[in-house]
Amino acid sequence: MNTRTQQQNPAEKAFKVGFLLFDQFTLISLASAIEPLRMANHLSGRQLYDWQLITSGHDMISASGGTQMKPDTSTKNAGEFDLVLVVAGINVKDNIEPEAVAWLQQRAAAQTAIGGLCTGPYILAQAGLLNGYACSAHWECLAALHEEYPLIHTNNNLFTFDRDRITCTGGDVSLHMMLHLVASQHGTGLANGISDMFVCDRIRDSQEPQRVRVENHVLGTQPKLANAVQLMEANIEEPIELAKVAELSGISRRQLERLFLNYLGVTPSRFYLKLRLERALQLLRQTSCPIVEIAGMCGFDSTTSFSRAYRKYMGRSPKTERDYRGTFGSTLVLSEESVGLLSSNSEQALEVAAKETSFGLFNER
Repeated sequence: MNTRTQQQNPAEKAFKVGFLLFDQFTLISLASAIEPLRMANHLSGRQLYDWQLITSGHDMISASGGTQMKPDTSTKNAGEFDLVLVVAGINVKDNIEPEAVAWLQQRAAAQTAIGGLCTGPYILAQAGLLNGYACSAHWECLAALHEEYPLIHTNNNLFTFDRDRITCTGGDVSLHMMLHLVASQHGTGLANGISDMFVCDRIRDSQEPQRVRVENHVLGTQPKLANAVQLMEANIEEPIELAKVAELSGISRRQLERLFLNYLGVTPSRFYLKLRLERALQLLRQTSCPIVEIAGMCGFDSTTSFSRAYRKYMGRSPKTERDYRGTFGSTLVLSEESVGLLSSNSEQALEVAAKETSFGLFNER
């Protein structure tokens, strides 16, 4: 993307951003992207940025939480933009609109910079606008992007600037992405001022991982254990023997078992299985890959062994899991935890969750 590093001359036109909204978009992603632009104008005393909300023709459009918003314009009447950001959310595959996709393709052909927030990059992928580009996206659609669009260089980063494409994982990360945009165009001083106004303790780097494991506070003090976990995460499709994991981590097999039990409360084999089943769940819900292919992608030697393990630890078959593809989120509890053989902090969390209206959604049979 062509960004200006020098201070803007007052006579220059405002940098115009269009937010293309799809039904059930994530409101926090949109707000976190707009507010830095508003504050940049406020702190600078100039109209550095201008923005509009766009739809393919809806009078009103709904965010994922039910909030109704009135767009400023439609794709048929929209003018020129310096940057168009696609904002999507849940059920992204069901909410893709051909008219909006065609408009995005026209904007890209006209050399407009294009981007996506949250699950918005999936829409860009379907439009063919991310082939050959590095791409960040919300972790709940990363598996689908990786498997369905092999020409896209997906990553687990918070956000990615790659030439004339900007992609972001969504949530409050949109704030940090836009602060980097402001810094590249108008200097770090203005970006830091915006950060201070929003009581943001720091501007996050683009290459920070989007998913921080609950185990990370432990892994930070246990480098051997962290190395073992990284090896497992990097070898999902072709699992490596635990003895090899221990060897590559510089410890014995017995020490490996002890580290996992002492610090993570689970055996190495069960932890490795959990990683593989987590990936399987994402692929089942996010892609249309045949179950036999997903079994292979997750390191199972047959569909039978995959289905048996999935049913045992998830409580339903892979085929049944496909019925949940419209609902994001999951809680995976392995047998040691579920039968109480190992202590787990999840018990208190479950007591709180039981009071929520959505409790039990992922335990249905």
